[in-house]
Amino acid sequence: MEELDPSRVSEAVVGDCESLEKKKAAIRNAGPAKFQVIADFDATLTQYWINGLRGQSSHGLLQQGNPEYDVKRHELFEYYHPLEFSPTIPIEEKAKLMEEWWEKTHSLLIEGGLTYDAIEKSVANARIAFREGVIELFELLEFFHLLDFPSVLSFLSAKGLDSELERGVPVLIFSAGLADIIEEVLRQKLHRCFKNVKVISNRMVFDKDGNLVAFKGKTIHVLNKNEHALDMAAPVNDQLGGIDGPTDDNASVKKRTNVLLLGDHIGDLRMSDGLNYEARISVGFL
Repeated sequence: MEELDPSRVSEAVVGDCESLEKKKAAIRNAGPAKFQVIADFDATLTQYWINGLRGQSSHGLLQQGNPEYDVKRHELFEYYHPLEFSPTIPIEEKAKLMEEWWEKTHSLLIEGGLTYDAIEKSVANARIAFREGVIELFELLEFFHLLDFPSVLSFLSAKGLDSELERGVPVLIFSAGLADIIEEVLRQKLHRCFKNVKVISNRMVFDKDGNLVAFKGKTIHVLNKNEHALDMAAPVNDQLGGIDGPTDDNASVKKRTNVLLLGDHIGDLRMSDGLNYEARISVGFL
């Protein structure tokens, strides 16, 4: 069967087919031990349209159980969202506005008494679903070490690095959304966890009664998503449980210098900043 040329598919546009083929060959030759996937969450891994309606984001689906504060958060959205896409605001100024928006939103979530119960209910009632093929991609990358790569296996074994393949190919989910909601979506929609998946996003801190009391670490918004935020990452299975075994630590991830980058926002191109990559294929979802 003739191989399909991606540049001729109506749903895909390839800027430089020759460059793409060279990158694919380099990634293939280096093998899975040098490969990782870095992906945005909202409207990248999840569907933009669901049954003719706009799919909800990890921020947008949240109903915190306090209508007054839901309205206040929506008012912030109405004010700041147009600024996010304004072509006249310099990027440095826009980044400050985005940080201001995110921090005000986080404060409202705390002041409004958000609970983890509200997160669970919000996700259960949300209009959110994964894109076709996402689950299969996660499964493929988790068990990539079971595929037949004899030359790679021999090399790693000789170097005492067999564990690099045992971990599968890392998937780093970078999101300016809310880590706890993303993990709850994974739990409710996939009903399982993946030991090779890390979520890098804004993580909440709850007290013993399940009340939100703070946010952990630096605020991640749409214009500061980059590999330097890796220290905020936690393996999904730490929260979901059920899988034992090794996971990639930060140093190991940084050694994986071939990258498939998935996003839907111009700021997502920075998700691999700080990583000295050798080959990067960037895919944008419109």
